[in-house]
Amino acid sequence: MIYKTKGVCSQAIDIQVENGIVQSVSFQGGCHGNLQGIGALVKGMKVEDVIARLDGIRCGFKSTSCPDQLAQALKTLL
Repeated sequence: MIYKTKGVCSQAIDIQVENGIVQSVSFQGGCHGNLQGIGALVKGMKVEDVIARLDGIRCGFKSTSCPDQLAQALKTLL
């Protein structure tokens, strides 16, 4: 699925999930190194576990962050 982000530097997240397990995550835009690291860390995790860890993380003065947007995207799959 491709999720259009809101309120962050990245524009979209391409997420592949199979049987409730994150297979891959790729962010378009944003801080490439950090977002590549997030994608590597969540690969192989259960969707629910990723949501539990990333939901509510904020970036600076923003009410959301790229990790939080990933959690929001994954919530739409539940």
